[in-house]
Amino acid sequence: MLPDSRRRGRRRVFCREGPLKEVILTKEGYEKLKREIDFLRNDKRREVAERIRVAREFGDIAENAEYDDAKNEQAMLEHRIAQLEERMLAARVIEKKEISKDAVSIGSHVKLRDVEAKKTLEYHIVGSAEANPAENKLSNESPVGKAIMGRKKGETVEVTTPRGALKFKILELKS
Repeated sequence: MLPDSRRRGRRRVFCREGPLKEVILTKEGYEKLKREIDFLRNDKRREVAERIRVAREFGDIAENAEYDDAKNEQAMLEHRIAQLEERMLAARVIEKKEISKDAVSIGSHVKLRDVEAKKTLEYHIVGSAEANPAENKLSNESPVGKAIMGRKKGETVEVTTPRGALKFKILELKS
């Protein structure tokens, strides 16, 4: 079950620099983010603390490369944890009922046909924080994602990409 603040809808979250950009996540993406933060806070912090403890035993920390390396890793780890916690604060989780069955939206599974190359591609449309081309997770902010958002099954869209103009036909749409 998601916290109440994740289910109520849009809200503005602030940090020192001002309002945070809303991070749109699927429920799976939100759960993955929680697991990563938990792993970093617990397991990884313990591992780095142990590296620091062992490095201290090597002697003078002023000239100890192992210690310096472990402290740098600790700083990067804490920065990563802070980034992920900020992302979680600004998260808006897309619920199943919000995913349109008639038009492409975040959370949709889309089958596209590249008209020129005659290739069929399948994508899960997600927010930019979850995008991962290797897993066929396409950002709603990518050129193809932007072009197909709100479009319906059977429509053909033209997308301007760094490689030139491409045409895609939406073959199938699932929520």
